[in-house]
Amino acid sequence: MNFELTEEQRLVRETARDFAKREVEPKAAELDKASRWPTEIVAQMAELGFLGVAIPEAHGGAGLDAVTYALVIEELSRACASCGVIASVNNSLFCDPLEKFGTDAQKTEILAKTARGEWLGAFGLTEPASGSDARTMLTAAEKTGDGWTLNGSKNYITCGPHAEHVIVFASTTRDDVKPRHTAFLVRKGTPGFTAGHHDEKMGIHAAHSCTIYLENVKLGADAVLGPIGDGFKVAMHTLDGGRIGIAAQAVGIAQAAFDKAVAYAKERKSFGGPIANLQAIQFMIADMAVDIDAARLLTLRAASMKDRGVRHTAESAMAKLFASETASRVANKALQVFGGAGYIVEYGVERHVRDARITEIYEGTSEIQRIVVAASMLRG
Repeated sequence: MNFELTEEQRLVRETARDFAKREVEPKAAELDKASRWPTEIVAQMAELGFLGVAIPEAHGGAGLDAVTYALVIEELSRACASCGVIASVNNSLFCDPLEKFGTDAQKTEILAKTARGEWLGAFGLTEPASGSDARTMLTAAEKTGDGWTLNGSKNYITCGPHAEHVIVFASTTRDDVKPRHTAFLVRKGTPGFTAGHHDEKMGIHAAHSCTIYLENVKLGADAVLGPIGDGFKVAMHTLDGGRIGIAAQAVGIAQAAFDKAVAYAKERKSFGGPIANLQAIQFMIADMAVDIDAARLLTLRAASMKDRGVRHTAESAMAKLFASETASRVANKALQVFGGAGYIVEYGVERHVRDARITEIYEGTSEIQRIVVAASMLRG
């Protein structure tokens, strides 16, 4: 197995790292404190091609690969987890399924502008009463003449308040055992479509999410994404790739917390020298380093498999599961290295603890990832 990055991958990673260090990281604490949508950073990410990394140039993207995409999301998230997930949602949860399942017209009219960052996209699967179990989805689409009428709601929609389009999943065949769902492209401003005020969250404060309401939303036949009744397939394909993005985000958060812990351990004096000389601290540093490296390798393996066109459902789940739990472990250990100072906002470590926690929940909880991995192993 070749662990070396290509020259192009290294150059893009360095570009992302420089941009994140120079433009994003200095604003991260302010964005978090004010829960401010990072308008200027989103525009800069668009200019750099970071909002459509793996989308072909013909459809507005940078024409790079999934490995490069994972590297970009890691670097952005290392500086600001909110900015990282904004890019991840646009890339993985909107542009990727549109590239895979969209019609030529949808790619020309919607994908190209979204991959270039002129527009943003969002993904609407979760509902107030329907999360991991999509069979309980209440949002419904009724066939009406040449089009469809949607009614329902979606919540926790990252980028929802700022998205031009949302991929909305709705039940099109009612069945208590095996309902059929269809994916629809719903544009902001469509009568009956309302995006609520952004949620007040524990972390990733600058990455606004909201509840979306659909009341007799009329859509034409051209709003359907993928085959009618194949919404579950569209969603699962999308989440396979999306979990790579969240794994990369988690690695970035963990790396940021680790960097702070190492620097502080060298500076903080106790018991006659820097606390980095204490074995208790050294063991925490060692455990953090091993976890981060393993999480990064799992993430890049899944991304590499996606690039090769190999089924990567289990591998993406493994990466997301391990990386997200690593982010929480590392962030908490980093706070412990800081001691009382870690609990103080100005040191920036507590932000990583808060930001890390969501990576174990969205785009499939850790429990769902374990179910996916176990099912794959038991199938042989």
